[in-house]
Amino acid sequence: MQAANSHRLTPYLFLAPAGLVLAVALLYPIGYMVYASFLDWNPSQKINEAAFVGLRNYANLLVDPAFRESLWVTIKFASVVVSLEMLLGVGLALLLDRKLRGMTLLRTLFILPMMIAPIVVGLMWRYMYHPTVGTFNRALKGLGLPPVEWLSDSNWALVSIIIADIWQWTPFIFILALAALQSLPKSAMEAARIDGATGWQQILHIKLPLMMPVLIVTCLLRLIDAFKVLEVVLVLTNGGPGLSTEILSLRIARTASEFRELGKAAAMSNYLLLFLMVLTLAMFFYSKATERRAARLRAEAEGAH
Repeated sequence: MQAANSHRLTPYLFLAPAGLVLAVALLYPIGYMVYASFLDWNPSQKINEAAFVGLRNYANLLVDPAFRESLWVTIKFASVVVSLEMLLGVGLALLLDRKLRGMTLLRTLFILPMMIAPIVVGLMWRYMYHPTVGTFNRALKGLGLPPVEWLSDSNWALVSIIIADIWQWTPFIFILALAALQSLPKSAMEAARIDGATGWQQILHIKLPLMMPVLIVTCLLRLIDAFKVLEVVLVLTNGGPGLSTEILSLRIARTASEFRELGKAAAMSNYLLLFLMVLTLAMFFYSKATERRAARLRAEAEGAH
């Protein structure tokens, strides 16, 4: 009996050191940030010298118009870029999931943008958005159209950042969607073709439902990343004009470095963390429901086959 118990505990004993290191590496910084959010702390003080203010930082943020504007800009940015990237990425995957000459090279070219550093992407698009010598305004001039103040007009600045983000991260959606497509059971596709399903019917009723668990995880990863984006916005607009492109991560960085309010910045970070945790849990439960549906569809397809 003792030998059996020892055998069952062996894997956990081997995993314990790595688990301990991971727990310390994750939990200590989070705990430090949570503790700092209850303090009136600035960089000239040690953390134990800062005055304890309880929930004042959190309460002040709720009535802070700049914080609410940054949160709203972040939500707009994340929802638009992820929606369009999912649409384009999945569409490209469905389009390129076939055997054609040169398809391997084409797929490789599609994933190049996501390999470029965000700072470089920001600089590259900043030059293309230049009001006089930029690619876009030169093209508009060639068509006889007036130039657009891409980065200095509050109506266009956020749109410009969205375009750059879509260009860089649609390939991420494309890669995962294509992998999900290629892992679909052949029996399901064959059964649908035998039943006379058209291409669109196969996509809507077979492929997309079976791909949904992967697509939900992909969407969640992109949402989390979109809420934390910083470098491209910093290089392109630095949050301007006004607060029209000041996303929450940039607001947090400014609060800590320019305004020297570390406690307030920590409270902002905790609000963002809480929001992403709620979003993750919602997506997790929805993913479980779609996985059960996908398993049922696979079973039905195999039974029909």
